[in-house]
Amino acid sequence: MSMGAYDEDEHERRERQASKVDTDFDDERTIHHGTIEYDSGESADDLLDQFREIKSN
Repeated sequence: MSMGAYDEDEHERRERQASKVDTDFDDERTIHHGTIEYDSGESADDLLDQFREIKSN
């Protein structure tokens, strides 16, 4: 068979594979409890001052 030739058996195998439905999983949602904290860093004015200082050098 040449490269790129149509293979009906392979096509049917892939079609069967794609049509299978996997029901072997837990359908319940996971609920997470807790808090999220983040440090946004410096204020916008501080960052602008730092930018101007770097730019002036």
